[in-house]
Amino acid sequence: MSTRLRNALSAALIALSCLLVPFGALAAWVTYALVDTGRYVTAMAPLAHDPAVQGAVADTVGAGIMDAVGDRLDTAPVSPVSPESGAVRPFVQDAVRSFTRTEAFRTAWEAGNRAVHDAVLSALQDGRHGTVTVDLAPVTAQVKRRLTEDRIPFAHHIPVEHTDVPVLPAHELDRLRKGYDVLEVAGFWLPVSAAALAATGIAVAACRRRAVTATALGTALGGALLLVALAIGRRLTLAGLAEAAHRPAAGAVYDALTQTLRTVSWLLITLGLTVALLCRLTDLLARRRRASATPAADPAQEPTRARA
Repeated sequence: MSTRLRNALSAALIALSCLLVPFGALAAWVTYALVDTGRYVTAMAPLAHDPAVQGAVADTVGAGIMDAVGDRLDTAPVSPVSPESGAVRPFVQDAVRSFTRTEAFRTAWEAGNRAVHDAVLSALQDGRHGTVTVDLAPVTAQVKRRLTEDRIPFAHHIPVEHTDVPVLPAHELDRLRKGYDVLEVAGFWLPVSAAALAATGIAVAACRRRAVTATALGTALGGALLLVALAIGRRLTLAGLAEAAHRPAAGAVYDALTQTLRTVSWLLITLGLTVALLCRLTDLLARRRRASATPAADPAQEPTRARA
């Protein structure tokens, strides 16, 4: 095989490998980080201390409580207090916001995230159809136990009832399952294919040092493109929210879930640039050694050569 053909084949293989790097990292993140319940709960746990998340939870829970109170008052023969009057709403909001700053809320937050993740993951893997629901009884039981341990009055009277709450509609489940099946395969084969193509491209190259440098720079570029994609995805996600007040909380959730992927992106950039720099330094050292090993011409012999 000629040198030109080898270099062309090497360049094609290395370019394809570097193109697969960001997609492989994304698929592996979904398969081995986002799908794993333990890692998901660990990533979401610190958000229980985030003020934006606490505020969004308080607003949502408070609105749900007020809706329930409104329904009961509408069916009562006499409604001395109306939720729309604002007499009850401030007390409910203050009570819920105070609860979000307690250890019981953090227990409920972790238990709720685990329950939702388990329910969605089971539905994706079992192939079931229909709306995905979560039973809140286990979450309520953990909160009740936490409040009882903290000696909160009347905590032991909290009813633990089986209540199924919908978390994912049926049509979204079907669409999500298709993507999950693809990513489950791609999460393993894309990184393996990228590594195999890079190794083959380096092996067939006429100058392997240049091939390694190109692979390293392409890997760094893939990591940078992944960071740009994450930034664009964050902006589009927040822009698609109907309520602007909940965008800080949604941004905190997005950042928590993609923290591992951002770390991987920076590692790809750092590793790629480091390897490229080392290849450049070794190339310069090799050139110096060859230059110092070349014997210099003897000036005393120049006149003799000229007379000859």
